[in-house]
Amino acid sequence: MKIGKTTDISLQEARNVVKRLRAEQALGVDHHAQQQARKAVLTFSEFFENHYLPYVKPRKRSWYSDESLYRVHLKDAFGGKRLNFISRQEIQSFHTAMKETGRAAATCNHMIKLMKHSLNLAIDWGMLDKNPASRIPQFFEDNKKEVYLSDEEMQRLMTVLRTDENRPVCLAAIFMLSTGARVGETLSARWVDISRTNRVWRIPATNSKSKKIRAVPLNDSALEVLDQLETEGNFEYLFRSQLGARFTTISKVFSRIRKKAGLPFISLHTLRHQHASMLVNSGRGIYEVKQLLGHADIKTTERYSHLSTKTLQAASDSASEMIQSAMQVKLDEAA
Repeated sequence: MKIGKTTDISLQEARNVVKRLRAEQALGVDHHAQQQARKAVLTFSEFFENHYLPYVKPRKRSWYSDESLYRVHLKDAFGGKRLNFISRQEIQSFHTAMKETGRAAATCNHMIKLMKHSLNLAIDWGMLDKNPASRIPQFFEDNKKEVYLSDEEMQRLMTVLRTDENRPVCLAAIFMLSTGARVGETLSARWVDISRTNRVWRIPATNSKSKKIRAVPLNDSALEVLDQLETEGNFEYLFRSQLGARFTTISKVFSRIRKKAGLPFISLHTLRHQHASMLVNSGRGIYEVKQLLGHADIKTTERYSHLSTKTLQAASDSASEMIQSAMQVKLDEAA
């Protein structure tokens, strides 16, 4: 048996290893069989591509994100390693190295979460005894930062969305702004789920992040978008590209649009936040906002509660008006 290179292990260390191996052999341990068994374990690439991906594709809507993280990051780092040779220290070092390259904490954490989830399945399927990705601490990142547009910024954005030549993407953006829908929900919207009579858009559980059926009211601006679409009656989905295919992403085009509007700091998800901002500042209650946005937990909606400054100021001003009115009455009586 090969126990190490002379440059890596001293003579005394080699003697100690041989002594231990002989003792184990005397007790009936078959080192050759163990070595062959370890070599028979799948590599991470073999496991991920031939077992993990086929399993999650019909079960996880965001499986393509897993595939992308694996292909871009995990394959080079762990692809050639056998599952039982991947150590916790290697994963921890990889996690730290990714952060040091300037990647967002959330992105680095997603890689480790994917490793942990996939290797848990390997354990369930009898391919691995223990998970080396367990108990690795995640990087902390405050991901509750939202961007909201001022009235002037909103006007600039709407000017571009009303006039830009890429009408399908602009209309999709206006629809998101009007309904507060997520990008995936919008691009997956079908005409069969639209009821103009009842002014409702039904989002199936398969397209909803909460995995529950959701009914979204269609306001006038959303209905105006529907009137401008040319897909009704000849295409299954509301939105399709200028080439006639269903949209899978509109991020690249929207990136150009936001720069054109002088708003390089916004994203497509900003449109959803802006919708929530408009609801809160128009006096809508937090529970109403929760229902309209389709949040499963009220705590998610409460992040928008601070936006009601204008509404609260108006309420406070009404009390001030009553006080001033009462004081005026007393002054009039005194006169």
